[in-house]
Amino acid sequence: MQENRVVITGLGIVAPNGNGLAAFEKALRAGKSGIRAVPALAEYKFGCQVGGIPQGIKALSAEYFTEEQLLAMNSGITYGGIAAIDAWRDAGFEKPAEDSDSVDWDTGAIVGTGIGGVDTTGERIVPFTDAKKVRRLGSTAVEQAMASGISAKISGWLALGNQVTTNSSACSTGTEAIIDSYYRIRNGLAKRMLAGGAEGSSPYCWAGFDAMRVLNRTKNDEPEKASRPMSASAAGFIPGSGAGIIMLESLESAQERGAKIYAEIIGGAINCGGHRMGGSMTAPNPTGVQRCIRSALAAAGISGSEVDAINGHLTATFADPYEIKNWQQALQVEPENLPLVNSTKSLIGHGLGAAGGLEAVACILQITGGFVHGSVNCEDLHPDIEPYSRSIVHETKDMEIDILAKASFGFGDVNACTIYKKWRA
Repeated sequence: MQENRVVITGLGIVAPNGNGLAAFEKALRAGKSGIRAVPALAEYKFGCQVGGIPQGIKALSAEYFTEEQLLAMNSGITYGGIAAIDAWRDAGFEKPAEDSDSVDWDTGAIVGTGIGGVDTTGERIVPFTDAKKVRRLGSTAVEQAMASGISAKISGWLALGNQVTTNSSACSTGTEAIIDSYYRIRNGLAKRMLAGGAEGSSPYCWAGFDAMRVLNRTKNDEPEKASRPMSASAAGFIPGSGAGIIMLESLESAQERGAKIYAEIIGGAINCGGHRMGGSMTAPNPTGVQRCIRSALAAAGISGSEVDAINGHLTATFADPYEIKNWQQALQVEPENLPLVNSTKSLIGHGLGAAGGLEAVACILQITGGFVHGSVNCEDLHPDIEPYSRSIVHETKDMEIDILAKASFGFGDVNACTIYKKWRA
């Protein structure tokens, strides 16, 4: 079977520190945080009262959807819809007319979410049911509450006829969606796939994590300093939301239609640590992490020494030092030779199921723009990360990136790693 090369021809982003590619890239370069105080969290007596929520969405969404459409959408679907339509248009396509009978059988979508629909369940389904007012729920509750509501909506807006599905693998969801889409195109089952993740913003999305005490509750009075990956004073992650979606396309298809090409995906791998050897529901098996990274390198046909930069999972929990060590061992380099490392979560928080998609867009913008953005709030590096201090980027650094490795690790001991390469015609 001939294996197709897979390139990226479109990007869409809705993020706490910027909506749209220009605003998001500017924020990355400037180290601009999107973490703000969230009054609803204080009202519900959360320990963590800050978060990453995209701004200006009400006005922005009116440019994309009708009032009737918005009545059948929650925040996650809205974020994902805007990002998907932007990626579609950025790839050079026109949004089809709603009354058209044409279906794009060559294009599909895998757009994941971690806990999509829980806001609709908490805000509408449970209260209306408990109040014995089920009939007042309306006819759109199911399509908002079901996890696959986001991919189903996208398929309708864009008339997609290939595989359309929503995956859900905790924090590795967005990266997993991209890898699954990559292999679908590489194996000739689709020409194009929209891929990434979307996650809503609601106290119902974040309450469980606050109860687990895995959110940072020490910086409520300093929101921009709250997300602290790799820091000695890290005290948990900051919840985030939004959507990052990319258009993957076979190289042949992209070249046939003269599309612009951002970058190429040359390999990817997904696995699970099996909740053994230190792995559990909430902790990664180091061997599983390293095997995932090495499998991605092998799929790409490169060695660890060829990686120029790493966009880590790096959430600001106890796992950060272990992740850095796992990267070093997986790449088989000495600590002083570890590639440059950054954490996009330091600027936007942890987008849960959207994280891999949000961070994928950040990775591709860095490759095409020739920079590695800084990680904020880690001026006090964790002692176990100090041996790698020369690799930790605190302020944006201009440099040409040929190969960038991106990984996501999630609850359930699941891992996903993608290898991106600079496009050269």
